[in-house]
Amino acid sequence: MSDDGSHGNPLGDYIRRQREHSEISMRRFAEMSGISNPYLSQIERGQREPSKRVVEGIARSFEMSAQALYRQAGIEPEPESTSVREAIQTDTALLARQRRALLEVYEGFRTANRKDLA
Repeated sequence: MSDDGSHGNPLGDYIRRQREHSEISMRRFAEMSGISNPYLSQIERGQREPSKRVVEGIARSFEMSAQALYRQAGIEPEPESTSVREAIQTDTALLARQRRALLEVYEGFRTANRKDLA
């Protein structure tokens, strides 16, 4: 951890700074974003990478787009790879919860691979 309290996670650091600047408690901001308080805490501390859906919820709470949230955090968003996502989202043989689970696993692998390549 550096002297300014950051944990080397630009997105989590930005979210925490913006939340604190807005004088919103972690509990209240988690409610506004549609996620749990512990999950928000893990994101802010860099222990969890949020899914695209979670980033979108956080961005909505800040009244900005997910793309803008990434840019404000100093992260250039990767171009969308829609073919896999679209295939999962449009597969009628899967239940909605199965599609969500597959998308979370897919995003998790992509996030892990980005970290490994960094």
